[in-house]
Amino acid sequence: MNLLTKLSISVIIPVYNGGDLFRQCLSSLSASQIKPTEVIVVADGDTDNSGQVAADWGSKVIRVEEKGGPAQARNLGASAAGGDILFFVDADVAIAPDTIQQVRLAFTEDASLAALIGSYDDAPGAANFLSQYKNLFHHYTHQNGNEDAFTFWGACGAIRRDIFLAMGGFDESYRRPCVEDIELGYRLKAAGYKIALVKTLQVKHLKRWGIISLIKADVCDRALPWTQLILRQGEMPSDLNLGWSSRLSIILVYSLLLSLLASLWLHKLLVMTMIISLLLIIINLPVYRFFLNKRGLIFTFKVLPWHWFYYFYSGLAFVIGILRKGIK
Repeated sequence: MNLLTKLSISVIIPVYNGGDLFRQCLSSLSASQIKPTEVIVVADGDTDNSGQVAADWGSKVIRVEEKGGPAQARNLGASAAGGDILFFVDADVAIAPDTIQQVRLAFTEDASLAALIGSYDDAPGAANFLSQYKNLFHHYTHQNGNEDAFTFWGACGAIRRDIFLAMGGFDESYRRPCVEDIELGYRLKAAGYKIALVKTLQVKHLKRWGIISLIKADVCDRALPWTQLILRQGEMPSDLNLGWSSRLSIILVYSLLLSLLASLWLHKLLVMTMIISLLLIIINLPVYRFFLNKRGLIFTFKVLPWHWFYYFYSGLAFVIGILRKGIK
C-alpha cells in the first residue's frame, strides 16, 4: 500500500453564513490532488443556506440551530469524524491542490507529530490594501516563526484524532472565533505533544478586511482574550506575534507618541521623535523589506502607519487585559 494512503483525513469546516467565499473553499477541496476521506461541514446557525450548499457539494453536514461558535462547531465535526487525522479549515480559506497530500505526508513521516499548522500564502484573495497588508503580515509572521510551534491554528491546522479527543477538543467557553485554537495549542504543549509549523503548507485567505473589522478582530478577538490566556498560563512565548521585536516596538510606539506630544511645547524633542521613528524602522526592517519585495515602495509606505497603529492598539489591549485581570 502507498504510504500516503495509510492515514485517513477528515476535513472539518465550521461555517456561519459563508457566502461566495465558502463556495470557493469547497471548490478548492474539490480540486485537491488527493481527496480527503470525508469533508464534514458544521453549519453553525447559518441563515444563508450554507449547509445546503455544502450538502450539494457532497459534504457531510451537521446543522446547529443556534450559533454556538467555531470551537463548539469544530468539536461537533470531530465527534462525527472517522479519519485518523482531523484537518480543520476555515470557511473563508482555499486550500492548494497539494495541501491534503502535505498534511498526510507530514504525519506519515513523523510518528511523534501530534499536530501541525500551516500559514496563509502571499497572494491574498481580496485586493484592497488592508486585506493585502493583514494577510501578507500573517504570512510573513508564520514564515519567520519557529517550526517547533507552541500553538495551534484553526484556519489551517491538523491533529491526530485520538489526541484531539483525549485533550477534550476546543474550549467551548469561547463563543466567538478568537483564541480557542491557541488555547488548545497551549494545552497540547503542556501535555508534551509535538506541534509543527509546516511553512510549505500554505492556504489562501479569501476574507476582505476593512478598518472596523480588522481592529475589532485584532483587539476583541485576539489581543484581549490572548492576554487573558497568557496571564492564566503564566508565560509568554517569544515567537510569532509575541517576539521580542514586537514587544520592543510597542514600547517605542508609545515613546514616539509621548515625544511627539511633548514636542508641541518643547520643539527640540522633535529630534527624539525622529530618532524613535528611525529605531522603529530599523527594528522592523525585515518586515518592511518583505513588503517592499512583495508589493513595492508605495505599498510599503502605506504599511508603516498601519503597522505602528497595530503596535499601539495591541499594547493598549494588553494593558487593559492586565487591568481587567486585576479587577477580577
